[in-house]
Amino acid sequence: MKRHRLTLLVAAAAVSLLAAPAVFSWSPRLVWNASASAPIGLYLARSPGRIERDQWVAVRPPEGLAVFLDERGYLPRGVPLIKRVLALPGTEVCRTGDAITVGGAFQGQAQARDRRGRALPVWQGCQVIPDGRIFLMNPAAPDSLDGRYFGPLPASAVTARLIPLWTDAGHGAGFTWRTDGPPTSISPQFHPSRKDQAHATDR
Repeated sequence: MKRHRLTLLVAAAAVSLLAAPAVFSWSPRLVWNASASAPIGLYLARSPGRIERDQWVAVRPPEGLAVFLDERGYLPRGVPLIKRVLALPGTEVCRTGDAITVGGAFQGQAQARDRRGRALPVWQGCQVIPDGRIFLMNPAAPDSLDGRYFGPLPASAVTARLIPLWTDAGHGAGFTWRTDGPPTSISPQFHPSRKDQAHATDR
């Protein structure tokens, strides 16, 4: 029982770290992702800094989205989303029917309903991402609850930049380290069980 409580406390601490405002100065941390919307595994969380395309980031959902995610049971309040930055300000993003394009290139499709048959949010048309907003989407994860459904989000919602360290490569390849190996001087280190993850599944 004590060990179980300790694991929960460590996981909760990681969630608090990622959900904290980006203005705080903190040392790099290790975070375990359990959501299939990003490669499952271990990430290094750093201060957001300059946001770039194709980065993995931890995002604190805006209030309206946070309420929706919590009420649907996708993601508890206070737990960050882990998503990929697919487009930055000045890029045109479109949803036409269920097709998503970024800069004119097809990136994937949105689904009409979730696994329980409930209708998912819909936006339509094209928009050029304005300053201060970003578009989050992982084309490699068809079931990811991301910009396909809620469009661009404020860049200020990003609380951490995530660097994959030891993640599932997919296609039966198993978990692999980054080619440059794990970093040094990281604290604290933890690897919670599947029952006590630092990031809940969002769909």
